[in-house]
Amino acid sequence: MFGTESSLSMFLNTLTPKFYVALTGTSSLISGLILIFEWWYFRKYGTSFIEQVSVSHLRPLLGGVDSSSPTNSNTSNGDADSSRQSVSECKVWRNPLNLFRGAEYNRYTWVTGREPLTYYDMNLSAQDHQTFFTCDSDHLRPADAIMQKAWRERNPQARISAAHEALELEDCATAYILLAEEEATTIMEAERLFKQALKAGEGCYRRSQQLQHHGTQYEAQHRRDTNVLVYIKRRLAMCSRKLGRTREAVKMMRDLMKEFPLLSMFNIHENLLESLLELQNYADVQAVLAKYDDISLPKSATICYTAALLKARAVSDKFSPEAASRRGLSTAEMNAVEAIHRAVEFNPHVPKYLLEMKSLILPPEHILKRGDSEAIAYAFFHLQHWKRVEGALNLLHCTWEGTFRMIPYPLEKGHLFYPYPICTETADRELLPTVFHEVSVYPKKELPFFILFTAGLCSFTAMLALLTHQFPELMGVFAKAFLSTLFAPLNFIMEKVESILPSSLWHQLTRI
Repeated sequence: MFGTESSLSMFLNTLTPKFYVALTGTSSLISGLILIFEWWYFRKYGTSFIEQVSVSHLRPLLGGVDSSSPTNSNTSNGDADSSRQSVSECKVWRNPLNLFRGAEYNRYTWVTGREPLTYYDMNLSAQDHQTFFTCDSDHLRPADAIMQKAWRERNPQARISAAHEALELEDCATAYILLAEEEATTIMEAERLFKQALKAGEGCYRRSQQLQHHGTQYEAQHRRDTNVLVYIKRRLAMCSRKLGRTREAVKMMRDLMKEFPLLSMFNIHENLLESLLELQNYADVQAVLAKYDDISLPKSATICYTAALLKARAVSDKFSPEAASRRGLSTAEMNAVEAIHRAVEFNPHVPKYLLEMKSLILPPEHILKRGDSEAIAYAFFHLQHWKRVEGALNLLHCTWEGTFRMIPYPLEKGHLFYPYPICTETADRELLPTVFHEVSVYPKKELPFFILFTAGLCSFTAMLALLTHQFPELMGVFAKAFLSTLFAPLNFIMEKVESILPSSLWHQLTRI
C-alpha cells in the first residue's frame, strides 16, 4: 500500500509543466472539436447529437419509453399542405367573432379607462367598411353618399351623427349597421337596429338582384348589397348567440351558409363551430371540420384546435401521464397527441391562454393567423369549451411543449405547415394594445445542455492551458495539490480497509 503511494507521489513529482500544458491543450482541442460538431448538428437538425444518441440507443437499453414515436407521421400531408399555401405571410384577417364596439368594447373602456383597440386595428376596420359597404354609384342615392363619407370619419361621434342624418332621408341599411355597431350600448339594442337594417337591406338586395346584369354599375351595386345583407344576417346570428338563443343562432348561420356558399371571406363556419361547441353537439362539429379542415383551404386556430379538442375528448378523461409512460400511448392517445402537436405548430401562442398561464384581453377586430392576436381571439371564446371537456386541459398541459422538439431547425423548413412567419411579432404589436398587454413571441429553441457543457469545458481547459504556459511552476503546485485532494478520500478508505483486514489477507490481495 505504501509502495503504491510512494510510486504515485514520485510519478507526480516527475511531471514537468510541459506535460500539463500538453494535457490541458489537448483537452481544450478535443472539447472544441466536439463543440463545433455539436453546434453544426444542432443548426442542421435542431437537436443535440449526444442527446439524440443517448435517447435513441442508451434509453431503450435502460428500459425507457420513447415518447416521440406518436409524432413522426403525417409529414407527407405537411408537404402537400405547405405546397398549397399561397396566402401572404402576414395577411391580416377580419376576426370572425369580433365584438361590438358600442355594447362591448366601449363598456370596457368606461369601466377600466383603457382603450382595447389600437388605431391600426380601427383603421383596418374603416377600410373594410369602405370595401364592403360602398360602391362607385353611391352618389346617386343621397343616404348612401352620406354614409360613404361617414365610413371615412375618424371621430366616432361624427360617424354616428352622419348615420342619423342618412336615416332622416330614407331607411338606409348601412346607417343602421353603424348605429348598431357603435351607438348601441347593449346587445339587445344592437339586435333591434340590425333587424331594421335587415328589412332595409333585403329591399335593396332584391332590387339590385333584378338589375345586376344591366351593366357594370348595377353589378357593383348588387355586390355591395350582397355584402351588406350577409353582414347583417351574420351579426344577427351573433346577437342571438350572445343572448343565449344558441339553437336559433346555429339555424341562422346554417341558412346563411346555404344561401351564400361562395362568401367564405366572412368565415361564418368559425361562428358555427363555436355555437355547436356551446350546444355540445360534437357530431355536427366533426361534420363541419370534415368540410373545412382540408389541405386546400386556409387553416386557422379554430380549425386546428377544435380538431384537437375532439380527439382529446375521446381519451382525456382517463389519461394519466404516469400510466402512459409505463405502458406507452394507445392509438387513440397517439391521435390526440398528434392533433395537439399539429395545432400547437400552427399557433404556438394558444396553449398559454388555454392553460391560463397568461392573462386574456379583449380580442381585436382583426387577427393575424398563427399570431398572438389569433390566439387571444380563439382562447377568449373557446376556453370554456376546453374546460367543459374533462381532462382536455390536462392532456394539453402534458403534451403541448413536445411540439417544439419535433419542429425542424432552422424554422424556415416547417413541419406540418408552411414555415412560421418571422414578421408575425411586428404585426401583432400593431394589432394589440401593448400598453397593458405583453405580446407573445414565438418560442425559440434553447441550446441543448451538451452544447453549453462542451462550450464551458472548452473554455475552461483553454484557460488552464494558457495559465500553465504562462505560470508553469505555480500551476504545477496547484495541479499536485488538486490531485492530492482528489485522491485523499481514496487514501483514507484504503487506510481504513488496511486497518480492518488482517495483514496476511491484505498481503495476499496485494499480490493478486
